[in-house]
Amino acid sequence: MVVQGFTVDLKKPLVFQVGHLGESYEEWVHQPIVSKEGPRFFESDFWEFLTLTVWWAIPTIWLPVVCWCISMSVRMGHTIPEIVLMVIFGIFVWTFVEYTLHRFLFHIKTKSYWGNTIHYLIHGCHHKHPMDGLRLVFPPAATAVLCFPFWNLVRIFATQSTTPALFGGGLLGYVMYDVTHYYLHHGQPASDVPKNLKRYHLNHHFRIQNKGFGITSSLWDKILGTLPPQKTTQDCK
Repeated sequence: MVVQGFTVDLKKPLVFQVGHLGESYEEWVHQPIVSKEGPRFFESDFWEFLTLTVWWAIPTIWLPVVCWCISMSVRMGHTIPEIVLMVIFGIFVWTFVEYTLHRFLFHIKTKSYWGNTIHYLIHGCHHKHPMDGLRLVFPPAATAVLCFPFWNLVRIFATQSTTPALFGGGLLGYVMYDVTHYYLHHGQPASDVPKNLKRYHLNHHFRIQNKGFGITSSLWDKILGTLPPQKTTQDCK
């Protein structure tokens, strides 16, 4: 199904076109189009709707779930200091999950029709259209599906009473990540810390796309050797 010399028509729904690019997909998807108006993904209005998410839906939907999870561990007898430690640990684990997913899944190299198509849906679209504000955060329906395997993964390593708070901490880390990610693309930070984080992330999009996989921090980039050269980070504004 890969078509030699295929050209994507940006005026038509993109999802089922990009697979035809074959080996050219990698180069095409990393040539960003800077526009706040995103492309159409599907002919179907229903499937198109499912790809669009306003940023504030993330905290609105998931923060109550975080509170409910934490309250479960409280009701099972854990003290507030214990809860705080578990939540902080959950957030810390999320930072590693965030880095790992971004580096090894979101930036996997593909060339087959379905490989390109799936990659475009999960992350390629964000690199092609980095300012598309309605496809910047993860769709809640997809997050809900992923919550089940992540919950069961936490259960393997935790006790019955600590699982909810640890999972809640991880989910809180996810909310912080998605909201931060949106802000780095569309916010106008005034203080140094968010300014540097914004510059660091835009460097990943527009300068060195195989470095700088951390979104909420550069911690794991530093530890695992994917920190971009300092000069390019400073130059990206």
